[in-house]
Amino acid sequence: MQALEMPQPLAGESPDWLARLNDFLEGHGRWSGELQAIVNKLKDNMPLSHEDGLTLYHHPNLPEIGALADAVRTARFGRQTFFNSNVHINQTNICVLACRFCAFRRGPKAKDAYAMTVDEYVEDLGKYAHAVDEVHSVGGLHPDWDVSHYETMFRKTQSAHPHVSIKALTAVEIKHLAERSQITTKTVLQRLKHAGLSSLPGGGAEILDDDVRAVICNGKESSEEYLRIHREAHEIGLPSNCTMLFGTVETLDQRIQHMISLRELQSQTFGFQCFVPYPFLPDHTRLPEAQLATGTEILRTIAVSRLLLNNIPHIKAYRMNIGDHVAELALQYGADDIDGTVQKESIMHLAGSTAPLDHDRSRLARLIRNAGCEPVQRNTVYSTFTPYTDPEPTHRRLRMAQ
Repeated sequence: MQALEMPQPLAGESPDWLARLNDFLEGHGRWSGELQAIVNKLKDNMPLSHEDGLTLYHHPNLPEIGALADAVRTARFGRQTFFNSNVHINQTNICVLACRFCAFRRGPKAKDAYAMTVDEYVEDLGKYAHAVDEVHSVGGLHPDWDVSHYETMFRKTQSAHPHVSIKALTAVEIKHLAERSQITTKTVLQRLKHAGLSSLPGGGAEILDDDVRAVICNGKESSEEYLRIHREAHEIGLPSNCTMLFGTVETLDQRIQHMISLRELQSQTFGFQCFVPYPFLPDHTRLPEAQLATGTEILRTIAVSRLLLNNIPHIKAYRMNIGDHVAELALQYGADDIDGTVQKESIMHLAGSTAPLDHDRSRLARLIRNAGCEPVQRNTVYSTFTPYTDPEPTHRRLRMAQ
């Protein structure tokens, strides 16, 4: 394989990261014999093979895999860990599908079904807009909403809160809007970008294997459609994240091929900003055959993703799903990004997440520092970076008795 040519700079990374990586790998000392071929490929920025991925998953020494991933992370970004100030607003839980892994979806007649009006959405965001610079919005496939509904929502959001970046809609939501509006998915993306959409969050990838999708999310977009819609977004200048839901019914081979499929698209478009791997949470879902991921498996998957995805700059520790304690550990296993202040979230918490929602920037920075890292606040599209410093404490002046 040829060494990968990548545009520079890549979202905040060190311009001489490959030379730094060689120093880190050499300075580590002796690597296990079965890892040495992988280490040699990493030194030359050669993409790892499917077989390399299996080696990393089966290697008995997890801390060594973590050290290898951490070397790559540190070479690229030092000890910087990126976050932003965001809020998750899920605009509706009404969905025409009924994926077995989903605890969020409701039918339109359910007692707890809801669908925010545009004004309700903008008003809800207004409660947090003073403290955030991004709104993250995904939801159900509402049977009545077409592209014009979201055009109105995004335009009103931009008008009311122009400093807030809109990261919204998964590939299947884009597909649904195209079908409802009888236009192409690329036209949907173009219209929504014009209305104020700034990026796609990348959710809904699950596992990019149609046999797995037939079991866990039958009726959603196919693997090819997910990749095509993200390709179209990148072609019109909309960056996106990409995700992987693991710990359902997939094999290790299918996880690895999922990552390689994302890497292959990235080599053509360079539109993926961040990879977000997260384990299946079983509460209130309908997937009893799921093979739930352990804490060590979560850390290994994060490390493997850092090593396999050499052209996707950022790997996220998605604390809304894995919790603060595992997220802190993940920052030493290859992750360099952590979900932001969030404030509000429904989908993961209905599935069993207990991650706190009330993180202000100081608390999030403390979590990052506890992992031995330096907190850096970024914007949605990874183009501005500000080292975070805690605000000066305020001292209340005591009034002297008269």
